[in-house]
Amino acid sequence: MANRNTQTHGLVSRKHLCCWLFLVIVLVFYCIFFWDSTALRAPIDHSLLPNQKAFSLFENQSIPLRDELRDDLPLNKETYSSNQPEEQELEKCDPSKALLKVFMYDMPPEFHFGLLDWVADGKSVWPDIQTKIPSYPGGLNLQHSIEYWLTLDLLSSRFPDRSGPCTAVRVKDSCEADVVFVPFFSSLSYNRHSKIKPPEKVSRNKMLQQKLVTYLTAQEEWKRSGGTDHIIMAHHPNSMLDARTKLWPCMFILADFGRYIPRVANVEKDVIAPYKHVVKTFVNDTSTYDGRPTLLYFQGAIYRKDGGSIRQELFYLLRNEKDVHFSFGSVQANGIKAASQGMRSSKFCLNIAGDTPSSNRLFDAIISHCIPVIISDEIELPFEDVLDYSEFCIFVRASDAVKEGFLMKLIRGISREEWTRMWKKLKEVEGYFEFQYPSRKDDAVQMIWQAVARKVPAIRLKVHRSRRFSRFKIGR
Repeated sequence: MANRNTQTHGLVSRKHLCCWLFLVIVLVFYCIFFWDSTALRAPIDHSLLPNQKAFSLFENQSIPLRDELRDDLPLNKETYSSNQPEEQELEKCDPSKALLKVFMYDMPPEFHFGLLDWVADGKSVWPDIQTKIPSYPGGLNLQHSIEYWLTLDLLSSRFPDRSGPCTAVRVKDSCEADVVFVPFFSSLSYNRHSKIKPPEKVSRNKMLQQKLVTYLTAQEEWKRSGGTDHIIMAHHPNSMLDARTKLWPCMFILADFGRYIPRVANVEKDVIAPYKHVVKTFVNDTSTYDGRPTLLYFQGAIYRKDGGSIRQELFYLLRNEKDVHFSFGSVQANGIKAASQGMRSSKFCLNIAGDTPSSNRLFDAIISHCIPVIISDEIELPFEDVLDYSEFCIFVRASDAVKEGFLMKLIRGISREEWTRMWKKLKEVEGYFEFQYPSRKDDAVQMIWQAVARKVPAIRLKVHRSRRFSRFKIGR
């Protein structure tokens, strides 16, 4: 009997133990489920995410890098469609948050779109660009077309349905503006109207510059600042030749300072803007080091005046080098297409000083992802206060470049790994040199406006200092 009771007691104990274990398991599963469901409903604490400091560093960069997933996409409106809703929302123009407030003179059309043969209807001095945009002439005219793109961007900055960014917005009251924009298409004026056509005694280009000086110096905005806060575009080296010394207090937007005296133009007060490249952007570039058979490429005018004489010296040094293409070329006879194909199949592209320190060739090389080799001691580069060109360009002093064997030893000494790193960097930065309408985030148009905005504090300082003794005057 005692044995039976002992066995029964043991059985009951085991049953109780199993019950307790079952309850514990149920309780554990319930807690896990409750915790997971609460966590899903609760807001995320981003401070707990890994590498949060790294994320914040990229968010605070003045010039964010392009999305690497998009390196193979062309920079145009059609490419970025509704399949990117979040980015479209981020890029929508909000005039109240613009970096730069710009007052633009409503100048007669003969200074701007009239030079494109657009005829005003009498209602406005501006074309209705929401209906039709006057086209700009192609070929080499395009390389100095910044005046066109900046003016279009300002005209559209107040459109209610503008989807792109608006670093700069147009304001109606000049007293609210950071800068005053002068919409004179000076490069186009030079390219099209610099020759005297009988029975004219003065070229149309020179006549327009004379009119411009008379117009500007009569404006209250010019008198208020002495022109210091005015922006004048003179990207072609020969544009504004007659007016530049009369309007020099303004901020010029230039290709370089090669044909300016330092008092008239300098890096402290003026902005260097990129050329618009004339070869097409290299889309879907999957090049490799071995996939570009030409080591060093140059095609262009060989015999130049002024600082461009170095081209002749380099031609005689390099013409017989293996894997080097160095030949004369022009836009004639399909020259642009040939240059594009040549750059895309080359590892390095020479950018040598010509008549002026800069040339469009640099920007053609950048969007062809051909590592630029810059031989131009006096060159000034766009946005160099925020871009480190040494990460994707090679700089060689002219005095070194003409030494026997120096240049080729330098180029051949660059490893496959270093070339690949620079090639990838070119793909990251190429968007900063794209001109387009509508403008997109951190393209050439927006980068120029950002460069202008960085000059505003210095402009304000000059204007304020000029007013020290001008507010109160004793009558005579």
